[in-house]
Amino acid sequence: MPPAVDPAPEPAISDRIRRDIIRGELVPGAKITEAALAARYGSSRVPVREALRALAVEGFVESRPYAGSRVARLDPDEAGDLFAVRETVEGATARRAAERSARQAASGTPDPAWWETRRRLGEILAAGDSAAADGRLAELPELNLAFHRGIAELAGSVSLQALLAQLAGKIEWLYASDVGFRGRDSWSEHRPILAAVDAGDARGAEQLMRDHIQRSRQSWLSRFAEGS
Repeated sequence: MPPAVDPAPEPAISDRIRRDIIRGELVPGAKITEAALAARYGSSRVPVREALRALAVEGFVESRPYAGSRVARLDPDEAGDLFAVRETVEGATARRAAERSARQAASGTPDPAWWETRRRLGEILAAGDSAAADGRLAELPELNLAFHRGIAELAGSVSLQALLAQLAGKIEWLYASDVGFRGRDSWSEHRPILAAVDAGDARGAEQLMRDHIQRSRQSWLSRFAEGS
């Protein structure tokens, strides 16, 4: 008789609420209550209350005394700031990843952990290409975040990975809100970035990443200005 396999742990309530906000199942400006969310996720109200406090700190929820909680709206000024921070952090990340790739190639014996991350990035790109080709654009935000975090892993910088982890939720939210407009174009820009990393082209990888984020910023902010 095979050994029993423990089921995967249930995601935290905060993760589930955040995921539904990112996916647009809980829309910006919508009022949310502890009772409704507890029923939605099959939970008691205490963990929901704690989750709402955490998500308010992250900027996904707005809570006011006597007014309750609402799903936050994506603020254009905050989005602009986030894109600016991303351009700096992820430009440095791509540069470091390319420099490390060059060292790996020169050594003749790539580190197994590095190679596993690189292999996984290939799978992520293939999955995204398939999703984009088939019109399954809802799958791209999560794959997009996985790609960018994979580049940070290739860079091997704990500090850069930590900075990107702090931005991860908002990055995915911004991408998801624009995926119907720029999703395919944005996704197609990933392969040249990874190619520059593979080639050890530190300057090229940094510039391609910066250009990638600048185009995303221009798309998101122009669409917001148009009120669409």
